[in-house]
This record gives sequence, C-alpha cells and structure tokens, in this order.
Amino acid sequence: MEQEKDFVEKLVRLNRIAKVVKGGRRFSFSALSVVGDRNGHVGYGFGKANYVSDAIKKSLEKGRKKLTRVPLKRNTIPHQVIGKYKGAKILLKPASPGTGIIAGGPVRAVMEAAGIKDVLSKSLGSKNKMNIVKAVFNGIEQIMDAKAVAANRGKALKDLWG
Repeated sequence: MEQEKDFVEKLVRLNRIAKVVKGGRRFSFSALSVVGDRNGHVGYGFGKANYVSDAIKKSLEKGRKKLTRVPLKRNTIPHQVIGKYKGAKILLKPASPGTGIIAGGPVRAVMEAAGIKDVLSKSLGSKNKMNIVKAVFNGIEQIMDAKAVAANRGKALKDLWG
C-alpha cells in the first residue's frame, strides 16, 4: 500500500441526507473529496456513512485507490481539452507561467491536488459538483502524453517541443 506522507486531501462537497422513518428523520452524510500528490497524480472518491468523519474517511480512501496520472508540461497541461460527463462540460486550457489556477471550486481542487500551477478553465452546463469533478477527470484522460505522441510520430521529444 502506498505511503500517505505527501498526499493533499481536499473536501469538495459534504451533503446531509435525510431518510424519513417512523420515529422521525434519520440523517446520513455523503462526502466527495479529491486526493493528489502535487506531482501529476490525482484521484477522487465518494463516501457515504452515518457520521461525517466516516464519510470523509471513506471518500479519501477511495480517492487514493483511484489515482490518475496527469501529463504536465512546465506546471500546466500540454494542450486544450474539453471533458464531458452527463450535463457537465469543462474546458481546460494551458496557461503561461504566473497565470495561476483560473478555475471554480471543484476544478480548482483537482488542479491543486494534481500539482498544476497555471491553467485556465471554464465550467459549462451543469453546476453539480460530482458531475464537474467527473468531467475534469474525463478531460484529464484525454490529455496526450508528449513521449507517447513523439513515439507514435517516430520523432524525438526535442523535435516535437522545439
């Protein structure tokens, strides 16, 4: 199992759910969190439990299990990409050094956890935080790695980037 020494954990959403039973309302909680190492690896998790701390703990454990690698180019993404999930659409654009993370809450959490320092984003469509996070991860999966592209074209990495 991986060591927990330098993971960044961000809680994106905490939701209280009420179930109406004979004696009144029973409350449970759901948590959506993002986990990353600030070095190109990021994941998200969703956990549900009767207590807040248990829900957060479950979501963080699931996030650590589902880490995705993000190709980086000088603290930003290599090219523009659009991630889609259901009604949510996220536009991610590379930015020049010093720009910072221009993004809303859920997208910002993913970018910071991944270690991306300069990126422009626009959230289109749904405002559902769960769907936005899934759309960002869909966009991340579409990002092409420079080494793989160079190998497919039969060129050196230096020729590709210049």
